[in-house]
Amino acid sequence: MSDGPAIDMGRVPRHVGLIMDGNGRWAESRGMHRTQGHAAGEAALFDVVDGALELGVEWVTAYTFSTENWKRSAEEVEFLLHFNVEVLQRRRDALHEKGVRIRFIGDRFDPRVHDGLRNEFAEAEKMTRDNSTLELVLAFNYGGRAEIVEAARRLAAEAAAGQQDPEAITDAGLAQHLSIAEMPDVDLLIRSSGEFRTSNFLIWQATYAEIVVSPLMWPEFSKEALFDCIREYQSRDRRFGAAGGT
Repeated sequence: MSDGPAIDMGRVPRHVGLIMDGNGRWAESRGMHRTQGHAAGEAALFDVVDGALELGVEWVTAYTFSTENWKRSAEEVEFLLHFNVEVLQRRRDALHEKGVRIRFIGDRFDPRVHDGLRNEFAEAEKMTRDNSTLELVLAFNYGGRAEIVEAARRLAAEAAAGQQDPEAITDAGLAQHLSIAEMPDVDLLIRSSGEFRTSNFLIWQATYAEIVVSPLMWPEFSKEALFDCIREYQSRDRRFGAAGGT
């Protein structure tokens, strides 16, 4: 591990969220095409996954493609769609051997999503569904507001069918209608590239997350950077809205 205080293995975050920002800017600053930055970011993600496995993190959710990313150039969007297929094909077997369960959240049935990518999603989920060492959730064509709206629609449909009393709906009940009902709240939310935004990512699950912003562009990130973020997380007093001590 990198230099710094020892990580308290009894206080490792259960769920780490990753906003992997800065791929395009990293590439442009080097005179490269933006797509080359996305390609470079692949190694960073899976180095972080290895670091999470070392520490016993149970869940990692990575923001791979947001609902807002469709606004980018057609060339970049097309690259990202095909690149996600290639990443799954390259990494799936190795993750399976490490006991990683691969899951997805987001609108995979959007007609703009290629059948090939949908098929890769399904194959990765099927292959790894019995794994339990780490849950790796890839948020693709995902938006936090859209996820909450979809949960509200499900509850409304149940109420209309007489299966749900609207007055009895609680936050826990709504959470059961989110994309993965058993997903725990995010403990540590990491954003690279020095930007202080949550960008519509896990806005329900990350309500009380500790946010650590790294100045590193995502292709520069690594498991050592993850360890540094966890040290920062462990230095904080998580109060969950309560008043701090005197």
